[in-house]
Amino acid sequence: MAKRIAIVTGGMGGIGQAICRVLHDQDIHVIATYNRGGNHAAAQSWQNEQQKAGYHFDIAYVDVTDFQSCQNMVNQVQEKTGPIDILVNNAGITRDSSCCKMNREDWDIVINTDLNSVFYVTRATINSMKERKYGRIINISSINGQKGQFGQVNYSAAKAGMHGFTKALALEVAKKGITVNTISPGYVATDMIMSVPDDIRNKILGEIPMGRFANPDEVAHVVAFLVDDKSSYITGTNIAINGGHYML
Repeated sequence: MAKRIAIVTGGMGGIGQAICRVLHDQDIHVIATYNRGGNHAAAQSWQNEQQKAGYHFDIAYVDVTDFQSCQNMVNQVQEKTGPIDILVNNAGITRDSSCCKMNREDWDIVINTDLNSVFYVTRATINSMKERKYGRIINISSINGQKGQFGQVNYSAAKAGMHGFTKALALEVAKKGITVNTISPGYVATDMIMSVPDDIRNKILGEIPMGRFANPDEVAHVVAFLVDDKSSYITGTNIAINGGHYML
């Protein structure tokens, strides 16, 4: 059988890279997407670093906030590599401030990057999956999309929106051999979290029953589980990975 093909949006970040690697280890052909302000040299450097570590990924530029850019990226991947079997919607950003101080630009960019992108990239891939009667779509949400977070009305709204998107799409494509699920990580030991001031980071840590942050590989492990053929009866669900920080 030919290798299955996966797109991981935001594939060069901490969680994204871990997801790319675990899929690679499952003998899946992985395309990591990037924006990085259009810094193609930086993306190429990341790709070279991964190759030295034994991971061979294709890379693809996309502006996930732009519908046509997402369509163009998927078309290029399918023409060059083949139809997409697995889509991991992982791209996301934060622009934090309280609602009373948040400007329109910070609201729009987070909603566009974290939520609209999920529709844009999924819309570009879903019909091909339906035709072939196979697909795995995994949306990376957040604990803050479940419980909310002070200063993150934009981010929490976007991540909560993923849950409704997942359930509705799962109903639409359940009979087409396509599963659609969401993963909601808690606080993960990425560069972003580790760069938070010590006092704030320690306060967060004190609220986590397990007393530690997640490792990106622990999130990636759940992606690998949902991609597996033996998980084909799981759809429309959310898997929380938060060390007991929030229990619903």
